Amino acid sequence: MKIIVDAMGGDNAPLEIVKGSAEAASEYDVDIILVGDENQINKVSEDNDIDISKMEIVHASDVIANDEDADAVLKKKPDSSLAVALKLLAEGKGEAIVSAGNSGAICVGGTLIVKRIKGIKRPAFAPVLPHTNGGFFMLIDAGANLECRPEMLYQYAVMASAYMEKVMKVDKPRVGLANVGTEEHKGMELQHNTYELLKNSDLNFIGNVEARDLSDGVCDVCVCDGFTGNMILKTYEGVAKSLFGMIKQLFSKSFKNKIAAGLVIGDLKEMAKKFDYNEVGGAPIMGTAKPVFKAHGSSKAMTFKNAIRLTKDYVDGDVISEISNAIG
Repeated sequence: MKIIVDAMGGDNAPLEIVKGSAEAASEYDVDIILVGDENQINKVSEDNDIDISKMEIVHASDVIANDEDADAVLKKKPDSSLAVALKLLAEGKGEAIVSAGNSGAICVGGTLIVKRIKGIKRPAFAPVLPHTNGGFFMLIDAGANLECRPEMLYQYAVMASAYMEKVMKVDKPRVGLANVGTEEHKGMELQHNTYELLKNSDLNFIGNVEARDLSDGVCDVCVCDGFTGNMILKTYEGVAKSLFGMIKQLFSKSFKNKIAAGLVIGDLKEMAKKFDYNEVGGAPIMGTAKPVFKAHGSSKAMTFKNAIRLTKDYVDGDVISEISNAIG
């Protein structure tokens, strides 16, 4: 399997991206194409003793920064590492792409360069988030489409269910519709009409779910419009960060607290690991004709390695075909 990597995308590129790619190539038996500034890629590999001798490098002279417009991948910077990587995927030079770069540009490029699965109205950003029961749930859409129609949310549920079953190995994923209450009549027209579509589908639809219950694992797939999803995502991440910060402050407050921390340090590390985004690596852009995976922008080597692992599972699970068959 050949996976195309945007070596220049992300806060820690190219070093951590190249390092994570090398680790993934060794551990997961995948072929990697590194796309980016060839001189920089070779320099960081030599300076840090990273073996990239078996990787192909495709030179790209430009980079799309995180603060640039999403359509830069099409117009302003066609020679950027992301644009070149997406074109390689569209041309069949690899089975999938992974990038830690500009989220908007990845969504736009995935939609207009790689194209959509036939019948899919809009691709969606779909992060997989941890919950307190030790598992994960997929949040879809988490920001790609701020305004959605009911049929779009139905398609999101179909795509997410296929991914959770084939990649995350969840049997009959439970689909919940994000709403302000669990009663069927709650919400606005979008939620009412989407509820009817999901209720009458073959999906394992469990009804409306509230944001406060997501962390308890109430569902395996949470469906919503991109505006709502992005608010849920940012709040989820922010609360987790603040909570662990408060715990750290508490245990360092006094000598007595430090002793207490020493007694439960193993349990604390285990709890922190459950909510560590490095374990997941990133999120797929669901609905593109070929696998496009968005790694965390702050990815270190381990995070990016895990993103490649999930991308490999995405390809191996033949999720694209599953979605095509369900939609078609």
